[in-house]
Amino acid sequence: MTQMGNMAGGGGGSADGAEVAKFDALASDWWNPRGPMAPLHAMNPVRMGWIAERLGNLQGLRILDVGCGAGLASEWLAREGAVVTGLDAAGAALEAARAHAAASGLSIDYREGMPEDLAGGGYDAVIVLEVIEHVPPSQRAAFCASLARLAKPGGLVALSTLNRTRRSWLFAILGAEHLLRWLPRGTHDWKQFLLPSELGALLRGAGLAVTDTAGMLPGLGGGFRIGRDMAVNYLMAARKPG
Repeated sequence: MTQMGNMAGGGGGSADGAEVAKFDALASDWWNPRGPMAPLHAMNPVRMGWIAERLGNLQGLRILDVGCGAGLASEWLAREGAVVTGLDAAGAALEAARAHAAASGLSIDYREGMPEDLAGGGYDAVIVLEVIEHVPPSQRAAFCASLARLAKPGGLVALSTLNRTRRSWLFAILGAEHLLRWLPRGTHDWKQFLLPSELGALLRGAGLAVTDTAGMLPGLGGGFRIGRDMAVNYLMAARKPG
């Protein structure tokens, strides 16, 4: 399941043209809760609730949504009063995001690009949802360093991603892409999934202190819930010293 359009792989920073095109092609269906992004629609309330618990009152907080896609997380944050910047490398997805935000009466600063190219910083939180599994291993350390740079001292960096386990292959690849066809085949590469220990090491290598982890588990009625089992989808939060 992926949030974005996407910051993955290749010669120009952390964005890969083929990966960007893949998610651009889904732009028109992004806001369809029964379309290719249905798993994200089901997951969004619980992952955003978990992040919000670690931030407290969101009113007025400056939050950067890296790999924002068409804006599912960005709009949730904006409705809670945050000042949101959405960043993605996929132009068509961003156009869908801007159109949906305008129709919803929300003010969100959507920008095309990659975190390593974004000037400034000082964000209260940087969120990176279903993104880092699309960043090639050789570029992940620099990617995480960019996330740390963009957060203010004491700021939060929160990620959600997929674990590299047999169960994640069964659920995310065989189940979601091949059997249930929730996602187009080839959306994910299981070999690119990260163990929590690997993600934690990347964040600590970027100078961040890991503070919380949690699993996201399918719940009754088709939604998700927070739990201890991180074998498939999981969340990780870290703080920038300061």
